[in-house]
Amino acid sequence: MTVEFAPVVQPDESAHAAALRRHATLVKPVASLGRLEDLGAWIAACQGQSPPRPFARPRVVVFAADHGVAALGVSAYPQEVTARRVTALLTGGGVTNALTQVAGAGLRVIDVGVDADTPVAGFKVRRGSGRIDIEDALTDEEVEAALQAGIQVADAEVDGGADLLVAGDLGVGASTPSATLVAALTGTEPVAVVGRGSGIDDAAWMRKAAAIRDALRRARPVLGDPLALLRTVGGADLAAITGFLAQAAVRRTPVLLDGLTVGAAALVAEELAPGARSWWVAAHRSPEPAYELVLKHLALQPILDLGIRLGEGAGAATALPLLTMATRLLTDVATRDW
Repeated sequence: MTVEFAPVVQPDESAHAAALRRHATLVKPVASLGRLEDLGAWIAACQGQSPPRPFARPRVVVFAADHGVAALGVSAYPQEVTARRVTALLTGGGVTNALTQVAGAGLRVIDVGVDADTPVAGFKVRRGSGRIDIEDALTDEEVEAALQAGIQVADAEVDGGADLLVAGDLGVGASTPSATLVAALTGTEPVAVVGRGSGIDDAAWMRKAAAIRDALRRARPVLGDPLALLRTVGGADLAAITGFLAQAAVRRTPVLLDGLTVGAAALVAEELAPGARSWWVAAHRSPEPAYELVLKHLALQPILDLGIRLGEGAGAATALPLLTMATRLLTDVATRDW
């Protein structure tokens, strides 16, 4: 199984420096807007120009899939909820619908592994995944198909004019394989990555800890092979998001990372496309302990810390207006003559 990405070109350092110099000339005290100035300079670097262009077509793409490990009772909700949440997003009644409307972003939902029939299954790899504590999540062919789905979606969005992308996930039980991947790629013990996910009680937390322990034991023989890790302890959504994030970097398009599942995929994407992380910014700090490891490993500083643990791109959509503001500061604020 081989999936290769083109080399990742780094964002433009000269545009980054020019944006910071421009901030020093605006009608405000120097360096008085803190992180907003850094974000504006990052956007300028991604676009290769200062001042940067205001975003014309930001897009949120949510990849949905079910996970076999959910059968162990590691989530607060039954697996059928995945399909119901997909329906809510498709009919305009989901959380992310409300947030993207405010943020001025488009929303696309893609079923890559939901264990039900949906109207957005054009890239569907399989119905659900294997139970990662005792069997592989996917086959080699399914990993490649899911990666290619993410790559094709990223290409289609960029070719369609997207100038900022958000990856989101949707699936009951997704935090269990996500935490397992993070533990595997950061060399962390299972108990240190087990979070409350969908709001589980202590009994479910213990079941989840045992599942991650057993899955990590299965993952250790393939630690040096990112694609084999996706096959062994990942899922269709994790593989698709991996391809999406890596290809966005190849296409020189900035990405707002959402929560744990997207973060776990980002770790794999950085392995497959070194340097891709320069094209990403962490939208928010997830309450999941494994996400702290993602931030540290990728050297990313989150924009917001609001306790959001939903997924679906919700945290990233919430942070998106701040990126818009960071851009408009460089384009709209007058320069000073003093």
